[in-house]
Amino acid sequence: MTSILSKRFSAIAVALLLAGCSSPPTRFYTLSAPAQSIPAVQNARIFIDVAPVTLPERLARPQLVVRSAGSSSSTRVDILEQERWSAPFNSELRDALASGIANRLGATDVSRSGRPTDQPVYRIAVELREFDAVPGDKVQATYGWTISRSDNSRSSACQLSVSEAVTPGIDALVLGVQRTVADAVNGIAANVVAFKANTASDCKS
Repeated sequence: MTSILSKRFSAIAVALLLAGCSSPPTRFYTLSAPAQSIPAVQNARIFIDVAPVTLPERLARPQLVVRSAGSSSSTRVDILEQERWSAPFNSELRDALASGIANRLGATDVSRSGRPTDQPVYRIAVELREFDAVPGDKVQATYGWTISRSDNSRSSACQLSVSEAVTPGIDALVLGVQRTVADAVNGIAANVVAFKANTASDCKS
């Protein structure tokens, strides 16, 4: 009897030990916002082509990279193994920008539908020049971009710096990053419209 009880206690102890050593679940996040309605009236169809986003090498990974909590001036960054984007951050960012700009303008993303043979394509190259995500504090980002047309040599360059306050928690941090992307989408879309009309862009440095 003692032997049986001993084996049972040993099995329970092993189970508890394994449970205690198991890794916490990995959570996945996306930058893609729910689709909004496309503008009902358009003067002409617009085709866009958003290039892969250039960003600091430390960010080109699926894990969320945040600045050490408690000090926005800290030189330490944390790579959160259990908090991940659904794809590497540069891919998430490119897809969110492309879909956001296409939706904002009622435009066609040629990477999804193919290039037209009789219409100009607005090529958009985006660089994430600065990025800091501090949980419970803020998300700061500086986006730079260049717009050019496939049928001529004209181009337009612009930059936008944004800061979004965030409450504690990773969900709130991700929403803060999404808001900076939305700010960039609005800035780039306005720049495309101005560039198409051959007028000065209205972007902020």
